[in-house]
Amino acid sequence: MDPLSSLLGGIRAEGSVVSNVVLTEPWAVRFADLAPLTMITVLRGRGGALVLPDGTRRAIGAGHTALVQGPGPFHLVDHPATLERSHAAYEISCFAESSECGAQELGGIRWGDGSEEATALVVGAYRASGHRHERLLRALPSVLVVEEDAEVCAWLETAAADAARLTPGSQALMDRLLDWGLVCTLRSWFDRAGADAPVWYRGLADPVLAPALQSFHDRPAEPWTVASLAARAGVSRALFAKRFTSLMGRPPLAYVTECRMDEAETLLSDTDLGIAQIARAVGYADAFGFSAAFKRHKGRSPSVWRRAAAEAASGSLASRQESGAAAR
Repeated sequence: MDPLSSLLGGIRAEGSVVSNVVLTEPWAVRFADLAPLTMITVLRGRGGALVLPDGTRRAIGAGHTALVQGPGPFHLVDHPATLERSHAAYEISCFAESSECGAQELGGIRWGDGSEEATALVVGAYRASGHRHERLLRALPSVLVVEEDAEVCAWLETAAADAARLTPGSQALMDRLLDWGLVCTLRSWFDRAGADAPVWYRGLADPVLAPALQSFHDRPAEPWTVASLAARAGVSRALFAKRFTSLMGRPPLAYVTECRMDEAETLLSDTDLGIAQIARAVGYADAFGFSAAFKRHKGRSPSVWRRAAAEAASGSLASRQESGAAAR
């Protein structure tokens, strides 16, 4: 599995909120879900500006999809100055523990008069858990904006309206709708990000490194060496090592070990697999060798790391519940 597919597999929608929103100026929407990731697509109209907690502003218009990382609350406004003057104020906060947002309300919100000048949005808030989604979020900027095709927006509006009817299967439709939108948006952003894309993504676009990287990510448990990776690339060992280090910023085997340790973190936090099973899954013949390598790279043994991750997850859940109550 390629790195992007692996990371996207860790942030699937479950019980998501997809709202079909129509707004008439002046307006401001506050997003207070504390969600790790929120997706906003402007289907039509003038759009507006995202205002992040640190004051950063980002314009989005018709045909744009924005991905905003949480958990801090942020605003989408028709114009930044709206926050300082009288306006219609709305809030999407259906994930908060104390929220009274019911299924009928979160299925399809229509604010304003729905005129042609109104801004129409589809908003999806991700409720994600586990370590893999954290790795994905670390690879992304705090906010990114991608321009979508007009056909995509038309299809998305139709699908969101269908999901908003709350007929049997509507929640599954909402979840898969959000998953599809996220994958398409991220693929588009990575393709256009250039130097801002993670090094592993740039490596997959390199004609020499791509075959070796794909082989490693397809079978990470194999006993890979620089020679075997170079053979997959079809070049000499020396040329492969030089090109890899130049493009990826680290030697080939350092990258292999880093990826294995990242995957081990995910398996330790998101599964009940034993240490020996995890060792074999990430390419180590025995638990002892794996534990030594993990401690060398992560500073703690696998068992200690697993306990700390479980405690952190428990504390994070309690914090989100308290913050959700305070937000209301």
